Amino acid sequence: MKLLEGKTAIITGASRGIGRGIAKVFAEQGANVAFTYSSSAEAAKVLEEELTALGIKAKGYQSNAADFNAAQQLVDDVVAEFGTVDILINNAGITKDNLLMRISEEDFDKVIDVNLKSVFNMTKAVQRTMLKQRKGSIINMSSVVGVKGNAGQTNYAASKAGVIGFTKSVALELGSRNIRCNAIAPGFIETEMTEKLGEDVVKGWTENIPLKRGGSPEDVANACVFLASDMSAYVTGQTLNVDGGMLT
Repeated sequence: MKLLEGKTAIITGASRGIGRGIAKVFAEQGANVAFTYSSSAEAAKVLEEELTALGIKAKGYQSNAADFNAAQQLVDDVVAEFGTVDILINNAGITKDNLLMRISEEDFDKVIDVNLKSVFNMTKAVQRTMLKQRKGSIINMSSVVGVKGNAGQTNYAASKAGVIGFTKSVALELGSRNIRCNAIAPGFIETEMTEKLGEDVVKGWTENIPLKRGGSPEDVANACVFLASDMSAYVTGQTLNVDGGMLT
């Protein structure tokens, strides 16, 4: 039996990168997948077709998780379509990097809204369904930057550190109802975004990683499978670093 057979997952920001990798691995493990995207309907359609070809039910929703009402509407639509939500992956995120002296208030607020407030919005929206079921797994995407900080990323670091604190608090609140909440802190993951970096930049990153390579979206997705499945039934309130040993 597949590890996520018969479960339904919502994955935010899944049209590319880590989110796309999670969606595909979850489908391979038998989960039905509802995913969100911000703008590319064409990419979402392609992903939807790839997922359904694996024998599961999948549907893409154009939705903004940073909007409180939109998050609630999304969850309502998914429950109406799929019947339940067993797993929530809060993956949507952006960067707007700059030194503190140059960063604008707008760019700080935007990153907080997309990376942190969206986690609040989606978790609050989904908890009612999970409380009724008396079960559920919530997985929030943080970052190694949220653990150790990084120059030029005060907004991003603050948002991802906030995700960790939020995760621990939700785990304490909902644990008695058999709802688990954990975070994943990816390190240097090779996606479409990192492909734009210069070869010297990538080399500089990987030289400081004990495993001497960047991670793949599938590396993060496999960690999500563990936290979403019954294999981690006694794991909650934790932050799992998927970073090749970067923070060791």
